[in-house]
Amino acid sequence: MKELCIEYGYTSLNHYGEELCGDNVEMSVADGWTTVVLADGLGSGVKANILSTLTSKILCTMVAGGADMEDCVETIIQTLPVCKERGVAYSTFSVIHVDNQGRGHLFEFDNPEAIWYHRGHTCDFPREEMNICGKQVFHTPLELESGDMVFVMSDGTIHAGIGQILNFGWQRKEIMEHLDTNIDAHMSARAAACLLASACNDLYLDRPGDDTTVAAIRVRPRMEVHIMVGPPVDKEKDEVYVKRFLDGADKRIVCGGTTSQVVARCMGHQLKTSFDFPDREVPPIGFIDGIDLVTEGVITLRRLLALSEKYVSVKDLTPKTYSKKDGGSLLANIIFEEATHVVFFVGQNVNAAHQGLDIDITMKLKLVERLADNLRRMGKDVTVNYD
Repeated sequence: MKELCIEYGYTSLNHYGEELCGDNVEMSVADGWTTVVLADGLGSGVKANILSTLTSKILCTMVAGGADMEDCVETIIQTLPVCKERGVAYSTFSVIHVDNQGRGHLFEFDNPEAIWYHRGHTCDFPREEMNICGKQVFHTPLELESGDMVFVMSDGTIHAGIGQILNFGWQRKEIMEHLDTNIDAHMSARAAACLLASACNDLYLDRPGDDTTVAAIRVRPRMEVHIMVGPPVDKEKDEVYVKRFLDGADKRIVCGGTTSQVVARCMGHQLKTSFDFPDREVPPIGFIDGIDLVTEGVITLRRLLALSEKYVSVKDLTPKTYSKKDGGSLLANIIFEEATHVVFFVGQNVNAAHQGLDIDITMKLKLVERLADNLRRMGKDVTVNYD
């Protein structure tokens, strides 16, 4: 059985006319445990943002550190500033705390009930009521399976469409039906959260009447993807370098014309090039037996970087899966949606084909560094090897 791991992601919509979101999400991965906290501050704007940020950061730090929920709630009550207008310090929250096998806990306070995507369908969790410092907090022990997802959300989701498309908002039943129709167990947590938030935005007619946030976790098998970008400086090390690149990977990607020639030669296979141009701005892909994807180098990596900038933005509502067949889109699907661990093999040999062009080794290294940073922001485990 393959090793399991936890994937997470979220999308937020600001109340129309507000620069700051009154919801906040904090995530932590430490010692084999993943903690996700979604907090919704009272009202909207600056005050709500302060309340939700304090709540989520305190809870995430304490829960990840092993503190009891009673202590966490007591700390929140004593810490939050009191609103002068309403005379209360109020922030709802949902907390997911699970190990890499999907075992752990869900705690909820006044947010819409979490939704469990299990074996291809949405369903409800059993919930145990707890009274903590006079607050009604619900607890659910978690025993998740591979392919399971857990969605937590602020009440902007169930308010979507009130007074506009719908009379009484989007009820939880309709949300579950929408998820059943539109997601599957192979969709990433980030893509699934974005899909639900985007539907809420449509119901709000692009003018959200409340801060709206959807966060999700997904239990999934580990997928290690190796990417080779450029051959090594010492040509005598080509075969050793290629062997390291091939070993231990679930999927293998080669970026660059010269690099693909080196890999094909060392593997004893033929390099074939496609003449299809699904996107005129991205060079065509190639094919090597035993390699999952072969692309051009710098231009395709630039497209991948641009796609990664949109992918990591929690405000961007464009779909996080890619149907186009150009090298950049194919690469993005593997790296963003399928991979959990990404290992770059960056050869620093100067490409003679780039002489006289606005392309050099420094540019390639910077592209890889920025890509690695964005992948880490997606929650990927990233390693960069330089040769």
